[in-house]
Amino acid sequence: MPRVRFLNPHGLKSTGPPRVEVKRGESILEAAEECHARVGHACGGNLACSTCHVWVHEGIDSLPEVHDKENDIMDKAFDVRPESRLACQAKIGDQDLVIEITQESLQAWLDENPDERKREAAEAQARRAAAAAAAANG
Repeated sequence: MPRVRFLNPHGLKSTGPPRVEVKRGESILEAAEECHARVGHACGGNLACSTCHVWVHEGIDSLPEVHDKENDIMDKAFDVRPESRLACQAKIGDQDLVIEITQESLQAWLDENPDERKREAAEAQARRAAAAAAAANG
């Protein structure tokens, strides 16, 4: 079974790339959900937005060709590159994939998960306060 590795599953705070074994024919989005990688999908994976935009660094040749509708939706995405795909549309073939989640998609995931966004903001604020206290005492 092919494996998918996400380089930045939680954005800048990622501690390591998770790998997940997937069945041939599953989408990159399904693989992301299986290993809790933060790929946004505001439309629910129905090819109506570009929030699942990812970059495929390895294995792109094993994916089906981009069809016209995916190209049309990709026009809405930011920082589109030759290795860009919409995770909801890219069905995994026989090769392993290495995926980088775009900042646009990571932000969309946080927007779709406001409780997680608030928790992370509170943690960041606590870290800043602790660093300021340490600097004042040190």
